[in-house]
Amino acid sequence: MNTTLNEKSLFLKIITNLTFWVLIAIVVGVLVGHYAPDTGVKMKIVGDTFISIIKVFIAPIIFLTIVLGISGMGDLKKVGRIGIKSLVYFEIVTTFALAIGVIVAYLIQPGKIDKTGLNIQDASQYTNAPQKEFNWLHFFMENLTLQVLLVAIIVGILLNYYSKREEVVAVLYKCSNIVFKALKFVMYLAPLGAFGGMAYTVGKFGLNTLMPLGKLMLTVYVTMFIFIFLILGSILRYFKVSIWSFIKYIKAELLIVLGTSSSEAALPNLMKKLENMGCSKSVVGLVVPTGYSFNLDGTSIYLSMAIIFLAQLYNVHLTFGEILTVIGLLMITSKGAAGVTGSGFIVLASTLTAIHKIPLEGLAFLLGVDKFMSEARAITNFIGNGVATIVISKSEKEFVAIKEDTLEP
Repeated sequence: MNTTLNEKSLFLKIITNLTFWVLIAIVVGVLVGHYAPDTGVKMKIVGDTFISIIKVFIAPIIFLTIVLGISGMGDLKKVGRIGIKSLVYFEIVTTFALAIGVIVAYLIQPGKIDKTGLNIQDASQYTNAPQKEFNWLHFFMENLTLQVLLVAIIVGILLNYYSKREEVVAVLYKCSNIVFKALKFVMYLAPLGAFGGMAYTVGKFGLNTLMPLGKLMLTVYVTMFIFIFLILGSILRYFKVSIWSFIKYIKAELLIVLGTSSSEAALPNLMKKLENMGCSKSVVGLVVPTGYSFNLDGTSIYLSMAIIFLAQLYNVHLTFGEILTVIGLLMITSKGAAGVTGSGFIVLASTLTAIHKIPLEGLAFLLGVDKFMSEARAITNFIGNGVATIVISKSEKEFVAIKEDTLEP
């Protein structure tokens, strides 16, 4: 009897899992594109419609995320030096992660297919604006994304000096919750988007387009592994803590993150363990929650790598200035992209929309494997926030005697 109930429970869990339906959609899309290529090409409208719906959320999500993030710095001022040091550390490490994503993507070139991408000679036919000589003024004037970013930054700063800031922030939080809930429902259409994108891509360009997706997944996992053990490991070693010991110490929380694909699921336990190992309660209470919006190492690596991957896939050449622009945009838009289903695609869509060179339709193609890389992003974000807390605690001499386990190398 119990066995039957368990089997029914497992079956119900599987069929109600969005990832399961995305996977099914990918398989069906590949089959349709391969065996009925003409039909597959016609499915382009399905993928494009999904992307169009996602684009509706770009402006409000960027505005709300940036305003709330900056206005929250009012609380950081109360702790002065620790708050500033945390933000500086977050920006340096995440920018470094963005750069690593770009460098590795160019070295391994996961989006290249026989050195020709998708054999598209002129990718501008897929973008919203024709290619022309780069001009910063035109770039800004034609760019809703940058305009929203600038307004959000100004509003966020001014809000810190407004006497009724808390009341406004409370309203904005309610608006943010509504927008993200709406986005959550839209993401239930992800299987349709994955199907449309995969059917069109395979139907038009053949099965060889699947190879770059597998290569991208492998590249992302390898890059994040190197980042954790080489970059974060070196940072911890400077403060005389072993990355291996730290990972072993939080292994239970890492399993939670792995199972849920969300670093937020284990946030309370992480905070308790950081306090138990010696970090002061005040530092933990400040750094960990702030880090969930500003210190997204795994997300940063994935986003920058995904942009370069799509550029390679469509055989689009990005100048050095455009690459710096991408990194600059992602430095801002990637903040707050963790823990919310679909927010990563908002960041990618806003960046692609801003640079006007890489086909936005590529997002539907990328959607096919995004779910399978979410675990790597979440785990890297999680470990990165733990490392940041230890670093700030040690540098501020807010690291007391270790209460359980020793993490010294």
